[in-house]
Amino acid sequence: MLDESSSAAAVHAPRHAPVHVPVTGPLPPTPLKPADLLTQILLGLRLEGVEYGRCLLRAPWAVAFPARAEARFHFVARGGCWLKTGGSTEWVRLNAGDAVLLPRGSAHVLASAPDLPTVEVDSLSRRAVADDIYLVGAEAAAKAMPSAEPVDVMFCGAMRFNLDPLHPLLAMMPDAMRANDLARRDPTVPALLEAMEREVAMDRIGACGILARMADVLAASIIRAWVECACNDASGWIAAVQCPSIGKVIAAIHAEPERDWRVPELAGLMGASRSRFAEAFTRTVGESPAKYVAKVKMFQARRWIAQEGMRVAVAADRLGYDSEASFSRAFKRIVGQPPGALRRSAASAAT
Repeated sequence: MLDESSSAAAVHAPRHAPVHVPVTGPLPPTPLKPADLLTQILLGLRLEGVEYGRCLLRAPWAVAFPARAEARFHFVARGGCWLKTGGSTEWVRLNAGDAVLLPRGSAHVLASAPDLPTVEVDSLSRRAVADDIYLVGAEAAAKAMPSAEPVDVMFCGAMRFNLDPLHPLLAMMPDAMRANDLARRDPTVPALLEAMEREVAMDRIGACGILARMADVLAASIIRAWVECACNDASGWIAAVQCPSIGKVIAAIHAEPERDWRVPELAGLMGASRSRFAEAFTRTVGESPAKYVAKVKMFQARRWIAQEGMRVAVAADRLGYDSEASFSRAFKRIVGQPPGALRRSAASAAT
């Protein structure tokens, strides 16, 4: 049961002792300093390529990519195209050497020209050239123009983040992040783009596999450059992390998501009264301490269940909930689906 009032005694109050015994005396120093939280997240950021495809297309063409849980990545190897995301009516031009990352896997369209009739990406012909790497659209292009080389060559992929989709850092990212827009911030970005261009141009054995690994690194570099840009004009969650008083509280919550965090303890970290802490936290972060702690706990629970196959009852116990049912209700409210359904889905995908 969550009590979100400023005078609440606990952020969440399980009826039995959680894994971490509540601290009654002064809190020991948290191992994570507020200034280190963003660094720790970036150092721990991992992207795993789910699948990649080298797409050979001849104009006119327009391909629709539906929304999906994984991030999407596109690199224009030859020619060019136009991009429109689902939440926008504007088309953005991508030229050869451009790359774009859609961190939340938003629905979008790539086309040789704006406003062409689209086909779904899954309807394109594909031929496997390695594990999870495909040659896409080659057969269709050959049938349409047997004697001509496809003009537009794209390298497209789907990536899985180790960040939870509900993580505030991921939620702050724009629908589409262009590598060229961030190249001035991180010299790694243009170097990787040039290396990918050379790999495509030489068309050597195993090029698709090497491009896939480069894409993973480039996507992480794009995110790092974006975070550095956002820090210069910080707002929202990044501003909260950088706040000397609130930042140490956020860092402590993320460092120990299993802990039975209580409002008096969090207020003590900030060095303020419970009411002053709750007001300052809500104003800076945009939600109450209770809601934020609950979200961070569910980030951890979803990772345990989806990636490690942990039983729901075990996750509920480790996070200090009094029953599997109360944990499941909180999980569904925050994540949007029951934890049991997530575990079954993850097990099915792994099989």
